[in-house]
Amino acid sequence: MKAIMITFDQAHYEAVVDILERSNCRGFTAWPEISGRGTSTGEPHYGSHAWPSLCCAIYTVVEDGRALTVMDKLQRLDRERPLLGLRAFMWTIEKSI
Repeated sequence: MKAIMITFDQAHYEAVVDILERSNCRGFTAWPEISGRGTSTGEPHYGSHAWPSLCCAIYTVVEDGRALTVMDKLQRLDRERPLLGLRAFMWTIEKSI
């Protein structure tokens, strides 16, 4: 099993959920309104008057065989709209209950 943590501009929410659904990744946990900023490019997402946009985060655990497909689809989405911002991180799950 692989865990994937995805952080992204809230404008990507439907597209990210669609990627998970089309990849047969049923379960996930979403944080719909979080704040943050990218490491080197892009606008801050603070939900303030100066920086009104917000981020979202989704955490999912998927079978090994689906993980790279999901990551590739997320990377394509990020390349299509690079100014919005999207980051995804994947690591191995050793045990779950």
